[in-house]
Amino acid sequence: MQLVIFFLMILTHTYADYPALKAVLSEKGLRDVSQMMAVWIQNKLKSTEFPEVRGGVDIGIGTVNYVISNMQVVQCSMSGQSMEFEQGTGVSVEVSQLSLAITGSWATQFGIIHDGGSFDLAVYNININTLLGLGDEAGRLSITTISCSDDIGGVHIQFHGGASFFFEPFVSTFQGKISEMIHVRICPAIQQAISKLEMNLQKMPVSIPVDQYIYLSILFTSSPAVTDRSIELDIKGEFYSKSFPSEPPFSASAFDIKYAENYMLSLAASEFFVNSAAYAYLSSEVLQINITDNMIPKSFPFHLNTSQFGVFIPQLRTLYPNMEMQVLLYASKTPLFSFSSGVIDFQLPAAAKFSVVKPDGTLVPLFRLDVDSSFSGSALIDNKHLTGVFKMKNLTLTVGSSEIGDFKTAMLEQMLVIAVNRFVLPKLNDYLKTGFLLPTLHNFSLINSKLLIKNGFVVIFTDVEDSWTVSVKT
Repeated sequence: MQLVIFFLMILTHTYADYPALKAVLSEKGLRDVSQMMAVWIQNKLKSTEFPEVRGGVDIGIGTVNYVISNMQVVQCSMSGQSMEFEQGTGVSVEVSQLSLAITGSWATQFGIIHDGGSFDLAVYNININTLLGLGDEAGRLSITTISCSDDIGGVHIQFHGGASFFFEPFVSTFQGKISEMIHVRICPAIQQAISKLEMNLQKMPVSIPVDQYIYLSILFTSSPAVTDRSIELDIKGEFYSKSFPSEPPFSASAFDIKYAENYMLSLAASEFFVNSAAYAYLSSEVLQINITDNMIPKSFPFHLNTSQFGVFIPQLRTLYPNMEMQVLLYASKTPLFSFSSGVIDFQLPAAAKFSVVKPDGTLVPLFRLDVDSSFSGSALIDNKHLTGVFKMKNLTLTVGSSEIGDFKTAMLEQMLVIAVNRFVLPKLNDYLKTGFLLPTLHNFSLINSKLLIKNGFVVIFTDVEDSWTVSVKT
């Protein structure tokens, strides 16, 4: 139950063109959720607070007033629990043969006579059936209780202390009152919990901040699709710049995923998902960096000065002899990812503006080089880490503009190719070899995960582990 609530509460709903994110919960997922639900229910019941039970019993010569209080669940067990998809509706939840052991205190008053003690209460064979509906309300995800029923097999109470023998003739009366008290509270308590969840869903934000520059829209693009074997959630999954929010010059495309029966969840992201992030960062003007010579390691064979660049551009030595240089490197267009069977392709259009640094610190523009590069790679999940490797496919260098006249770029291009292959990519691949730890959200972590790269999207098949449930089992 907790996983289903988590699965629903991270999302809200609206209508748009095509989703960039999809999440599918399978039958296996629902079965595993029902096992988590058993632990969750028992934990919740142990912390449940029961109201005092007050009443009176007519004994012919007057009325004995009683109070049953301080009731606490000390043990609970159930023989069965299940959750099933209801096609076109939502999820049915069934709890069978739930039993509770409860302790508490009793007190009586008959005129000026007071007495008290403790009691042990057993409530057994509680059965609960609930049908939850999933839909939308005013453009947001909605969850409702369509139906709820419960029954209690029996109640047994044993009084201790004081004149507890006095209560024995009235035990059946107490048992009936307590059984009815529990019965009339079960479904209203469930409905209240679902109503509270619904209120929280209506208050959920429709976007998630990623960092100081961009945020992610998590609007739904359609109502939850419930079949008898799965539930699919389609999410907009588009990133926006916080400072300059706008739609990118490309749109999301339709894609379908087939969930894997052997995994709890199938999570898919299209090319649009990652490319909208690149566009959002580009719009935020953060895909740029000023490179100065002191940022280059001293051991590096090439440095930013007119003496060394003069080997490739002779007029630099004449116009600006022995002077430092500075480079503004930036993405000239949106970097784009594309996915095909087993392969990730990456196009990086960039530009580099070179300037001379005068003794007073002012910059004199020299030229702009346009760099078009492409890379290909692969990714997989290894030991809960997302890992990958990339190689360069192509790199071309051309003069975009020049303040110092024409010059050839062949040698510069060759040098840049060598630098990328010998220095940049090895460091990047060493980093990607270690990879990124898969995220943990609200005590849930992804395990037994498998990543596949498909045409136009990537999909992760995974199981989900609840750290609290694991700690209880161990």
